[in-house]
Amino acid sequence: MPSTFFGLNIGTSGLYTYQAAINTTSHNISNTETDGYTRQVLNQKAAAAIRTNNSYGMMGAGVTATSITQSRDAYYDLKYRKTNTANGEYAAKQYYMTEIENYFNEVSLKGFTTSYNSMFDSLQELSKNPSSGTTRNQLVNYAQNLTEYFNGMANSLTNIQQECNFEIKTQVDKVNSLGQQIASVTQQINTLEAGGGTANDLRDQRNNLIDELSGIVNVSVTENVVGQNVGVTSYVVKIEGQTLVNTGDYNTLKVVPRDEKVNQNDADGLYEIKWDNGNNFAFQNNTSQGYLSALFQVRDGNNQEYLNGGVTAISADKKTVTLGATSINDIEKLNIPSEGYITIDNLQYKYNSFNVTTNASGNLEYKFNLENPTNDTVGSSASIGESIDYKGIPYYMSQLNELARTFSESFNSIHKTGYDLNNNKGKNFFTGKIPATGADYDLDAVGYYNLTAANFSVSSEIFKNPSMIATSGKEITNGVEDKTVVDALIALKDKASMFKQGTPASFFQTMVAEVGIDSKKATNNAKNQADILSVISNQRLSVSGVDVDEEAMNLVMYQNAYNMSAKVISVMNEIYDKLINGTGV
Repeated sequence: MPSTFFGLNIGTSGLYTYQAAINTTSHNISNTETDGYTRQVLNQKAAAAIRTNNSYGMMGAGVTATSITQSRDAYYDLKYRKTNTANGEYAAKQYYMTEIENYFNEVSLKGFTTSYNSMFDSLQELSKNPSSGTTRNQLVNYAQNLTEYFNGMANSLTNIQQECNFEIKTQVDKVNSLGQQIASVTQQINTLEAGGGTANDLRDQRNNLIDELSGIVNVSVTENVVGQNVGVTSYVVKIEGQTLVNTGDYNTLKVVPRDEKVNQNDADGLYEIKWDNGNNFAFQNNTSQGYLSALFQVRDGNNQEYLNGGVTAISADKKTVTLGATSINDIEKLNIPSEGYITIDNLQYKYNSFNVTTNASGNLEYKFNLENPTNDTVGSSASIGESIDYKGIPYYMSQLNELARTFSESFNSIHKTGYDLNNNKGKNFFTGKIPATGADYDLDAVGYYNLTAANFSVSSEIFKNPSMIATSGKEITNGVEDKTVVDALIALKDKASMFKQGTPASFFQTMVAEVGIDSKKATNNAKNQADILSVISNQRLSVSGVDVDEEAMNLVMYQNAYNMSAKVISVMNEIYDKLINGTGV
């Protein structure tokens, strides 16, 4: 049986409920321009009815505000984060491909063409007067300009690789910071929600952190209720399938300089990522998306041009392994480090050196000198380096190396057959500098693998004494030369069979065009992905965003409901006043 003042209670329930609704709406309006804010909704239901009397049974008891929840769709959250991960990848690739294109463009092509043509023009002049000291000096200087052009291009790529490497550390630090913040906010959420209710604004803060994290790495989130009716949840955040946050606990990543290089011309001290406990951090696969994964692809990408083959021989002490039938049968294309790791049947061994020979079939054989003996057998599969299916900095560096090696080997093979002004022969015109000493490599002894775009140079002896430039195909007698050698060198300029792409100039032109195409592709992918992300973001905002027009309508609606509840109380007050004071009851 309800009390005499039951009507007042009903009116009061309306006042409380619609005051809460007005406050919630006001909160939404106040956060219209707040990034990441999710519209909140007051949920209400009819209060439990009570039995009044036997004639008409149950009577409603007013309204009850049950909770304030977020207007959020988990599907759109998942979709947004997956798309944001891809967007992070393409944004990174666009930036660094644009950086690479800044060095491999029409201006760069013009610089190469100028240096290249100037050297061959000076060869033409030398052909007219082989004994001219002035022309010989001119040739040496133009040739040195050409090699320095290669040096500059290689150094530019190395600088981009180092910049990319530094950015990896920056992003790892960012992941650690986000993980720490997510764990801290999760603890606050559990503390507040343990007393009942939902910490909506803190959940917004946590979701914003997850959104930001999703642009860097692949993210998955799992939230489960702990116990029954205690208001506490477990919240697990995984990156690349590995746990970063487990409710209030978090793991941290660190960057560690590699012990060995992966590609021949890698900069020193390139980072790999480990967990703070020493375990390796691994991306889920080679095509994993995200800003961080893209940095590794740009920094280490070799377009799958790595060395693999079968073991054809093993020395008696098990420390020298010979590979045959390899994926690289052209020394000019070789890009493996001089010392590093070789994987044989999934077991990794460190090698201290290797050498390359040509077998009876004309194919290359690689002999690797291992630090420790192997238990593998002939017929085992082996590989060196990593297969990264992306045209990153190592790929373009290897293209420069191939151009420098093939051109210099062709030039030297002719030059060595000729006689200089002192009737000496057998000298290489081009060489590579030993990084540690600055001395010239003996390319005939160590091979052209050691010559790279970074150390490409004119022979020190010839640079100091241009009279050692060979121009004659026969010994010079009475100052008469036949000039066959210098003419053969001149013919190299337009030798279309030197490369698959044609002449050296055609090779470089093709390389510049390839960089341009790859850069354009990266730009288009980045734009398309950004457009897709914008569409999905708008879809998500259509559910969770604040519409001021809608909130204004709600405000008027709740105000009217509040006023009517107040009117109920006013009416009931008049009734009770009449009942009590007017009747004398």
